[in-house]
Order: sequence, then C-alpha cells, then structure tokens
Amino acid sequence: MPPPELAPPAAEPSARTAAVWAALDPVVGTGERALRVLDVGGGSGMFAVPLARLGHEVTVVDPSADALATLQRRATTDGVGRQVRGVQGDGDRLADVLHGEEPYDLALCHSVLEVVDDPAATLRQIAQAVRPGGTVSIATANRAGAVVARALAGHPVEALALLIDRDPAPGRSRPARRRFGPDELLALVEDAGLEAGTWRGLSVVADLLGAASGADPAAVRRLELALAGTSPYRDVATGLHVLARAR
Repeated sequence: MPPPELAPPAAEPSARTAAVWAALDPVVGTGERALRVLDVGGGSGMFAVPLARLGHEVTVVDPSADALATLQRRATTDGVGRQVRGVQGDGDRLADVLHGEEPYDLALCHSVLEVVDDPAATLRQIAQAVRPGGTVSIATANRAGAVVARALAGHPVEALALLIDRDPAPGRSRPARRRFGPDELLALVEDAGLEAGTWRGLSVVADLLGAASGADPAAVRRLELALAGTSPYRDVATGLHVLARAR
C-alpha cells in the first residue's frame, strides 16, 4: 500500500473538497488493508482514482457512459486501471446494478441526493450495499449556502425562493437541484439505517473567493479545514458532508 496520505485530485481545486478528504483519510489512509469501495454517481473518477492509488478496489456506478469512459482513461493513465471498475446504472436501482455482490467497506454518495427521484430510497439502497460497521460518505448541496450565494450575486428573489424551498427558476426545462439543511440530511441518514457522525460544511469560502481572487490555494485550504466543523461558518457553506456508519 502507498503511504497513508490522501491527496485531493489535481483536477479539482483542493479547497472545495478539503473537508471530505480530511474526513475520509482515517478510513482509507490507514494502509492496513485494501477496501472495497462503491462510488455512486462517481462519474469520471474524482474520488475513485485517488482511492485506487491508495490500493483500494473501487466500483463506480454512474448513468453516463461518457463519464465512465473518462473514468477508465484516467485510471489507466494513473496506472490503476485494474483497480477501478465502471458500471453504468442509476443510484436508485443499485440492487439491479450490483446483482447481489458482496457488501462494500465504504460507499460514496456525493452530489447524488440532489438529482435522484427519491433521495431516501437511494440512500437506503446505498446503505444496504455496505457491510455492518462500514462507512458511507454523503455530500450534498446546502440550502443556506445557496441562499447566501444567490443573494451575494444580486438575485434576492431567487435567494428568497431557495430559503422557502421553492424552485428559484420555475420556468426552466430541467428540474432544480434539491438543497438540504443539516437536519434534513441527518434525518435521511438515520432513516436509511445509518449512524451519522458530525456533519461538516464544504466550500465555506472557496466558492465565494473563486480562482480570480488571487488567494493562496494552500491558505484557502487551511481556512476551509478550520471552518468546516465550526458554526456559524459551516452553516452557510456551499455543501454539507457527513460520514455515517452502517449498522
């Protein structure tokens, strides 16, 4: 196994996902054994490929054939093509997609609950795919963060719509992404039969600063890690993250 240090993928600005990697590190970076990892909606491998570089075996379930092709190219380029498997399918039909495979040690559910038809059913299926005592990493969009972002962008009407959980642009052809509050997310986790840990904020300031700010990326990452678990800052982050244990 490589050294137990998990670096965020180079394609993603590290500050935006710093809190996720920091939370996952004790689970995946111990170096004790290779884990069986399920990445639902993992797309082109932002998390799958770094996890494979640590020696873990990763199955990515995603509805996009193009994303899975990119995943395989990225994994092959990084020398971990044999450790990454892409399966085309939907997160809310995992039972059909996985065909009764052995339980996983770790499942990732990142940016999935916002777009599936039934978030509760999807999370229950993901929980059922993990062995008792295994870990589920859930990351989703934060309603409060979206309200603040729309307001700062000069769209108070849209911000108010988001505040009361309404579509900020009801005339669009595509349905709006869901946003969740911490209590809503934790309730979904508990209803799925999982034991939730402490939730964190994701991208508390990174999205507000943006690449054009000229801020030192390392300094922004350190700030993100400091703010991720601290209220009131985490309350208005772009995203929410929680690690949960399967019962």
